[in-house]
Amino acid sequence: MELLCSDIEAAHQRIKPYIHRTPIMTSRLLNQQIGCELFFKCENFQKAGAFKARGAFHAVYSLSDEEASRGVVTHSSGNHAAALALAARTRGIPAYIVMPENSSPTKQRAVRAYGGNIILCGPTQDDRETTAERVLRETAAVLIHPYNDMRIIAGQATCAKELLEDIADIDMILAPVSGGGLLSGTALAVSAMCSPAQVIGCEPEEADDAFRSYRDGVLYPAVTPPRTICDGLRTSLGTLTFPIIRTHVAAIHTVSEQATIHAMRTVWEVMKILIEPSCAVSLAVLLEGKLDVHGKRVGIILSGGNVDLDTLPWQ
Repeated sequence: MELLCSDIEAAHQRIKPYIHRTPIMTSRLLNQQIGCELFFKCENFQKAGAFKARGAFHAVYSLSDEEASRGVVTHSSGNHAAALALAARTRGIPAYIVMPENSSPTKQRAVRAYGGNIILCGPTQDDRETTAERVLRETAAVLIHPYNDMRIIAGQATCAKELLEDIADIDMILAPVSGGGLLSGTALAVSAMCSPAQVIGCEPEEADDAFRSYRDGVLYPAVTPPRTICDGLRTSLGTLTFPIIRTHVAAIHTVSEQATIHAMRTVWEVMKILIEPSCAVSLAVLLEGKLDVHGKRVGIILSGGNVDLDTLPWQ
């Protein structure tokens, strides 16, 4: 699947009334430390605290009135769940949210605060999908998959669109990868806008299914729940996102848990902004020296800032 520039522009126009055009921040200290110019696209300041609001609002407002009246269903560990609940509340329709029982309590509270109806399930991908199928049968609502949906991917593509519009001559864009909605949307935006920027995926070593799938050309599902602090990066690539990423993404790099925690704390301390662990993997790739960016202009998508302050990883 491809997205034309007109498709991404149409998605952007649809969601503009409901999202923030998030700021791009820089850090002279981090530039000096890494040896490049860094441009942080701060989706931690987005509605619902993450980039997921883009795809959720686009999907919900793409529905016909008849479809919307039945409500929406999804499965998510947190950020998509909250974003979809907010988008559904904004349109005045019900949202049924399947969440793993090990989801962050902070993210569960956010979903409830936005009016979402939570249905808890087991921790595996199969648990999520089986429970969501049951809820679909019971409610006749419309499934809004957290990433394997072109409406979602088109919405996420608007993040890179804004970055490319605001910052000239970007050489690379780094983004975290889980199900691949953000990474595939980023790659399609770069391609549609004829940018020469390389798109790089970033992933925890403890949840490296996207790295292995990309390397081997085989879609590997996560059979057991990955043991990573990055609770938003525990799902597998989808049948839509995988081929897009294989075609348009230059590389996927993995990082250790320790490097991710260090990168998260570095952003808190140096840039004075709050990001979640899943958001920190892209900077961790650079701090660990996994990628040669010397002298480059590098965009980093800070994907979200929803953190449980009672369980900080350095406490």
